Amino acid sequence: MHGFDAKEIKVLRSLRTPVMVQDFLNLIPGNFEEQGNTLMSPRRVMREKKAHCMEGALLAAAVFWIQGRKPLLLDLRAAPNDDDHVVALFQDRGLWGAVSKTNHAVLRWREPIFKTVHALAASYFHEYFLDDGRRTLREYSRPFRLDVKKYAGWTVAEKDLWHLSDALDASRHYPLLPRGAFRYTRLADNMERKAGNIVEWKRRKINLEVQL
Repeated sequence: MHGFDAKEIKVLRSLRTPVMVQDFLNLIPGNFEEQGNTLMSPRRVMREKKAHCMEGALLAAAVFWIQGRKPLLLDLRAAPNDDDHVVALFQDRGLWGAVSKTNHAVLRWREPIFKTVHALAASYFHEYFLDDGRRTLREYSRPFRLDVKKYAGWTVAEKDLWHLSDALDASRHYPLLPRGAFRYTRLADNMERKAGNIVEWKRRKINLEVQL
């Protein structure tokens, strides 16, 4: 069903909890896409030892699938002048949490404390801003399931998974805030902007040895 070989399964099954999945993703250097845009499968991420946000979310979703959870993505859609962010959803005790691959001090892991996906998505709003402080998060998707027949093979595909990105983008999205609410939002202040500029992986460090 998942397509992984025995060695890959051993590694992924060792990640027994969402916390362990997040810690594992944090060890993987960021994918700066020096050779062009990519959307690698979990197998390729493990082999190439790098990932951007959606690649990390796909790897986390694959681990959850192996654990018997549903492999779910959540798309956080920004205004046209900013980039979207994708996380992997999970539930514990009926509450929603998220695993996130990001190179910044913001838009990271979410504890499973949210009663609704909307509440979880809204928790990202205050830290989703441009360099000038304007907050840009606008919509969120319904949980996007990857365990459907038409997406078979996504865990181990050798080709880029652009069809998944297109399908996620085309899936139903909901406004994060009521109409007109954005006019009352405050710009991120200087301290927030400084925190937003902190990065985990710098380009000169991406060749560090990572044990996957």
